[in-house]
Amino acid sequence: MKMFPLGSIALRFMLESSRVILMNKKWMLLAFCGLLMLSSCQSKPKEPELTRYSNMALDAGFDTVMTLTGYTETEDQFNQYFAEMKQLFLHYNALFDVYNDYAGLNNIKTINDNAGIAPVSVDPEIIELLNTARQFYDLSEGEFDVTMGAVLKIWHTYRDEGIALNNAGQLGQVPSAEQLQKAQACTGWDKVEINEADSTVYLNQSCASLDVGGIAKGFAAGKVQQRLIEAGLVHGTVDAGGNICTINNKPGNQDWRVGIRNPSGNGSLAIVELPGSAAFVSSGDYERFYAAEDGSVYHHIIDPQTLFPAVYYHQVTIITENSGFADALSTALFTMSYQEGLALIERFQNAYPDQPIEVMWVMDPDQVPSVVTSTAAGEYAVIMTDSMKNYLAQ
Repeated sequence: MKMFPLGSIALRFMLESSRVILMNKKWMLLAFCGLLMLSSCQSKPKEPELTRYSNMALDAGFDTVMTLTGYTETEDQFNQYFAEMKQLFLHYNALFDVYNDYAGLNNIKTINDNAGIAPVSVDPEIIELLNTARQFYDLSEGEFDVTMGAVLKIWHTYRDEGIALNNAGQLGQVPSAEQLQKAQACTGWDKVEINEADSTVYLNQSCASLDVGGIAKGFAAGKVQQRLIEAGLVHGTVDAGGNICTINNKPGNQDWRVGIRNPSGNGSLAIVELPGSAAFVSSGDYERFYAAEDGSVYHHIIDPQTLFPAVYYHQVTIITENSGFADALSTALFTMSYQEGLALIERFQNAYPDQPIEVMWVMDPDQVPSVVTSTAAGEYAVIMTDSMKNYLAQ
């Protein structure tokens, strides 16, 4: 019998074992590659089929129509988003209301009712809104001013009476400059005390009054937009009476198309295409106006400098990302000359470099500054920021 040394047998065993392990690894690798090839041959999961739905609410607050358009897999999904939108708008309408009380809720009216009496505990979102309004007061050098409630209250009374008289075939009256100037003495941020730690707001003068109408609807629309995104809506638009917030692009990566209203009421002045999630807000003289005995027509956007309705433009449209910012900017720019408006835009861009802004001003042709090039749009002249042209539909 031939004998092998023990060391040689061990070496041979190790070599044979290594060969088996290498072969096993080879087959494992081939099997893994086969799985990858099989996986790559299989079709990717199909995107869910989305259907366009739209609905409007006439009773969601802010004295306007609220519309939600969305692309969802089922109508039930859309209806859930619509119910959420309506509930949120009603919530913000109650918070920011200056005319009505709500059981168990302290709102802007509650603050006004307690002017000169006591601080009012409020929802933190009221303080958030007021802090944002204060920022735009500073940026606009006082042109955007929610502390003008005492002045706006006078105009509200005369406007309501004027509209009623116009409907009866008569002309309205106009408040006197003396009356407005007396109310102006009750305005100013020095009369507003905000305690964020205690979540209170106090107007330290009895005649002081807040009116957040120039920002509240845009602020609310932005909050609704964000909440619907968090709830899962991937493609949609929130339209709060012309304050429009988009949620991503349409399915297929298509832009949203929005009409800029013709101030004369005849269709759209232009069509803009909004990519992704954005905010679109217009302020104009074609809403809430009345004809007066002095032969003038008075609208609702009051210039803090003159205390009378602003006369520079018929409409100002803003496109930016933040809806509350867009609302405040459209209100402020409406009361400022074109050059003053450019200065505000520059200050805004310096303060918010991550918030691009586009603007379109619509005015009478004889109101165009001599150094500015405008384009004709029907009976109006239009000026716009350079990049705004990129949003216009061809």
